[in-house]
Amino acid sequence: MKNKTQIITKQIAILGVGTVGGGTYQIITSQNTMLKQTSGLDIKVAAVLDKSKDLIVSRGIPASIAFDNLDDILNNKAIDLVVETMGGVEPAKSFILKCLTAGKSVVSANKELIAKHGQELEAAANLNGVGFYFEAAVAGGIPIIRVLQEAMQANNLLEIMGIVNGTTNFILTKMTEESSSYNAVLSEAQKLGFAEADPTADVDGYDSMYKLSILTALGFHSPIHYSKIKREGITKISASDIKSAKDLGYCIKLLAIAKRSKDGIQARVHPCFVPLTHPLAGVRNEFNAVFLKGDSVDDIMLYGRGAGSLPTASAIVSDIVVALKNNFKEKSVLSAPPATKIIDNFETGYYLALTAQDKPGVLAKVAQVFEKHKVSISQLIQDKEAKKGEGARLAFLIHPTKEFSMLSAVKELESLSEVKSTESFIRVL
Repeated sequence: MKNKTQIITKQIAILGVGTVGGGTYQIITSQNTMLKQTSGLDIKVAAVLDKSKDLIVSRGIPASIAFDNLDDILNNKAIDLVVETMGGVEPAKSFILKCLTAGKSVVSANKELIAKHGQELEAAANLNGVGFYFEAAVAGGIPIIRVLQEAMQANNLLEIMGIVNGTTNFILTKMTEESSSYNAVLSEAQKLGFAEADPTADVDGYDSMYKLSILTALGFHSPIHYSKIKREGITKISASDIKSAKDLGYCIKLLAIAKRSKDGIQARVHPCFVPLTHPLAGVRNEFNAVFLKGDSVDDIMLYGRGAGSLPTASAIVSDIVVALKNNFKEKSVLSAPPATKIIDNFETGYYLALTAQDKPGVLAKVAQVFEKHKVSISQLIQDKEAKKGEGARLAFLIHPTKEFSMLSAVKELESLSEVKSTESFIRVL
C-alpha cells in the first residue's frame, strides 16, 4: 500500500489587492488542488490588506479575510509568509521591514524597492532568520531570478542582455508595425492598461534600470547601484528613426545590457538598433526576453510575458512555494561587495542622423570631425525626400567606437554652423 503524501497547511497574507495582488489571490485559490499535488502544500490566504476593506471585497475576496491595518497581520502567529504587491517605496518598505522583524518571510515583486533598498531588506531578513524572495521583480513570468541563483552555478556569467519592460516594447512594436507616432501609441497603451497614466518609469527607462541593477547583482555577484547605470528612454524615438531602422535591416528595442570583463562591468539601458536576424528582434508587444552568456554554457535565452496580472502572479506563487518548502532561508547576493570598476567608456556601434545645410563641402567638414575623434563611418544614408530649403538630412551608421569618442564627435558636430540639428543618436547592437 502506497503512502499518501503528507499535505502541510500554510497561511499567507497579501499586501495590496491591485492587478498583481488580485492575480496572486486568484492563482492560489483556483490552483489549490494542483499545488497540493505538486508541492504538498495547502496554501491558504488568511488575510488581504489594502487601504479599504470595501475595495478588497469588491474584488470578490471574502470580507472575513479583508483588513486595513497591518497589525492584524503582524499579530497573527498563524501567518507564515507575507506577499507584498503594493509597489513603490513607501509604505511598502516599512511594511516589509515590520513583517520581517515579526518573523515572517516576505515575497515581493517590487523592483524599485529592491533596487534601492534590497540590501537593507535582505539584512533584516537574515537578522530575523526569515527569507526574502523576489522572483517576480524582473521580467514578469520569466523565471530569471531563480535561473541566476540556482541554474548558473557552473558558469562565470559574462553578459546579461534583454528586453525587460513590456510597456516600451509594446510601444516600439506598434510604431514599427503600424507606422504610428510615439504619442499615438502611448495613448493606445494607456487605454489598454499597458502603460500608466504617468508612464515616466517605463518610457524613460527607470523600470529597466531598476531591473538591470537586480540582475547584475545576482548574475555578477557585484551589485551595481542603480544610479551608476547609464539610462536613456524611448521618448525621442521618431517615425523617421523607425523607418531608417527598417531600411537598414534593423528594428529598435529598449535594451538592458550588462557585460563583465577583466576591466570591470558596464551596465546600460537605452534604445538600440537590433539586427532583424537577432532573436530579440522577434520579441513583440508586451513580451520580454533575457539573454545570458556564461563561460561554460555560452548563450541561453528566456522568453515570455513580462507584465500582466497572471504572469507576474505566477512568479510570485513560485516564490511562495519555494519559501514555504525551504528548510533553510534563501540568501541572495544583494549584499555582496559592490562593483568597484564601472566601465562608462564602452564600445558599440551607432546610428546618427543630422540636419545640415544643403551645400557643397558640408559632408567633408562632417567627415573631418569624425576623423579627428577616430570615428569610422560604416554607411552613409542621405534622405532624398527632404524638401527644398529644409536642409539635407544625413544619417550615418558608425563602426564600433568608444562611447566618449562618439559623444565628443557629436558635440563638435553640433557646434558647426553648417549643422542645424542632431535629430537622432541611437546605439547599434
